[in-house]
Amino acid sequence: MFDLRYHVASLTAVFVALVIGILVGVGLSGKGFVNDAERDNLTNQISALQQQVASAQGSLDAASRVEDALRRFSDEAYPAVVPGRLDGRRVAVLFVGPVDAGTALTVRKAVVDAGGAVVRTRSIRVPLDTQRVQDILKRQPSFRPLQGLAQLGDVGGVLAGELARGEATPLWDALDETIVLERKGLSAPPVDAVVVVRTAEPQRGPTKTFLAGVYTGLARTGAPAVGVDSSGDGATAIPAFALAGLSTVDSVDTSAGRLALVLVLGGGAPGNYGVKEFATDGILPPIIAQPTQG
Repeated sequence: MFDLRYHVASLTAVFVALVIGILVGVGLSGKGFVNDAERDNLTNQISALQQQVASAQGSLDAASRVEDALRRFSDEAYPAVVPGRLDGRRVAVLFVGPVDAGTALTVRKAVVDAGGAVVRTRSIRVPLDTQRVQDILKRQPSFRPLQGLAQLGDVGGVLAGELARGEATPLWDALDETIVLERKGLSAPPVDAVVVVRTAEPQRGPTKTFLAGVYTGLARTGAPAVGVDSSGDGATAIPAFALAGLSTVDSVDTSAGRLALVLVLGGGAPGNYGVKEFATDGILPPIIAQPTQG
């Protein structure tokens, strides 16, 4: 839907350029610089491009109507579909970079609306201070298999497992002052699902390896793990999440995004959902009816 807008804008820009070209050509033709054949060729190009712009504009209008219908459907379906989807389920939220208050509130509201609870939130500092991390790992013999830059992916994987399982979290405890920006909630209770948000810029080198380990580790916990993004136009982490095997939901700040998030966290079909180009599985996962009681 959104790509059509850029298509129309591109065609319009080319159209304007050709119009300028034909006007210049007409002006020069009087002085003998442009012959009639060249002018006719430019005129034909403008006519053809006019038709393409009109066709693209029609497609954009149709897509806009679909978008409006989707928004109305999501707004109306959300209160009917969401309640009870996460009854009694515990959710952890992990931010890569500082906590974004708006996204945190959006995720928490969706979970609570569905009957669940966000029991802990962690945000990790990037880029990683690799030297300090290595110094800490060397102090404890139990962390010997994790030592070395080549093992940073494993470090991320262990942290992911501890975040989901709860109970004892020795690696989080050891690295707390080095990698944790903010923490809310206790580490002990295990969680039923995890939401990941990246607020930091894309990382490179050792930090990229570390984050890939975190994402892959969360995807392997067996619990629903979803990487989310907002509807803004900034750098997106959705491709990195998907590459690691996480389900993804873009535009989580919309009713359609919140609905998709709840459905996946509640055990819906894993996949990549939303309205942007990386939403390869559609806008929403299949909506399975809740069993009735009584």
